[in-house]
Amino acid sequence: MATIELTRENFEESVREHDILLVDFWASWCGPCRQFAPTYEAASEANPDITFGSVNTEEQQELSGAAQVTSIPTLMAFREGILVFNQAGALPPRALDQLIEAVRTLDMDDVHRQLAAQQAKEA
Repeated sequence: MATIELTRENFEESVREHDILLVDFWASWCGPCRQFAPTYEAASEANPDITFGSVNTEEQQELSGAAQVTSIPTLMAFREGILVFNQAGALPPRALDQLIEAVRTLDMDDVHRQLAAQQAKEA
């Protein structure tokens, strides 16, 4: 599956609509971003069951700020609309594959229980 371009207009909808969404925050002037791009694209082709999104931080400054992206590349993973991974820095292919497998096999019932407990504490 090709990587989809995410913008302020479609970001939240994409997070809600896709069971698993990986998001790469990048910029054209960023060397590590350019080095990571082929790895990210290859992973998107190898994992058609996962949606891969891309945010150009230069064009989407408001979205990048709202996502609290302070360093690029930053990779985020959402599962069932919940942010389950957020890390700055390019990942080598093997580490990206491991992340994808971890997100794919995540026990979402447990994640939902933990979120409910956290929200109950904060209330």
